[in-house]
Amino acid sequence: MGGTRPALPPADDRDPDTIGVVQDLAGRWAERRERVAEERRVTLALREAILPEPGASIDLPYARIAVRYVPAGRASSLGGDWYDAAPLPDGRMFLAVGDVSGHGLPAIAEMAQLRHALLGLSMTGACPGRLLTWLNTLVLTRLDDTTATVVCGHFDPATRLFTWAQAGHPAPILVRRGGARQLGAPRGVVLGATSSLPYGVADVRLEPGDLLLMFTDGLVERRSRDIGAGVSLIVEAAVATGLDADLKADLDAGLDRLLEAIGGPNPEDDTCLLAVAVTEEGPRHL
Repeated sequence: MGGTRPALPPADDRDPDTIGVVQDLAGRWAERRERVAEERRVTLALREAILPEPGASIDLPYARIAVRYVPAGRASSLGGDWYDAAPLPDGRMFLAVGDVSGHGLPAIAEMAQLRHALLGLSMTGACPGRLLTWLNTLVLTRLDDTTATVVCGHFDPATRLFTWAQAGHPAPILVRRGGARQLGAPRGVVLGATSSLPYGVADVRLEPGDLLLMFTDGLVERRSRDIGAGVSLIVEAAVATGLDADLKADLDAGLDRLLEAIGGPNPEDDTCLLAVAVTEEGPRHL
């Protein structure tokens, strides 16, 4: 039944050249896998040294801030996504999310330069549009052939006003009372594109119970869908998962539910998500 298998030639009768080629190919593949794995370890270690702890939450008297950073599934796709949340000397909170073009160690090195530069500039208290103008000058004069996108802003707990600007970056999403919408973006081009166009500024007054989502395009863009469709999916998922319910206690769990609802990690790009939940009225100016 089924016949008999042809017998393999004895080991001594096999072509030694063929055996050598097979062994050489197997060795090269093993070395390549090891190099890719080592590059990923080094890249992730460098990111961890540059960025704040992505799983940590910041509890403030007037808000809670949480971050989710999910690296790309492929080692070659690890990129220059970054975020920042830092108190300013005048009592406002500086918030930023950015993404440097490219992947691998070069993108991460440039990301580090831009992140530290923007954080330093933010200490001047200048408006977000001016900050992006200065950062754009840095990219044009010091980082050849580099482009990057950024959204950044100030949250003032005394007025609950979030004032923000963007450079070719997706606008934040506001979740409020069971609904969600993407904010209308002020004008702003990608960093490194041109020095002739100004960066506009917009503002929105946040209310207790509001949730503001700032993110990189890895959250909303996939090979199978464009950014617009991805933003719509996030808006729908934010409502469906009740993301703005009991934010003070469950913000971290809510972000995990949101990422799961939109399909989990992006295999082809990093994902960075910064969430600001307004929990209290905050101090008011007299």
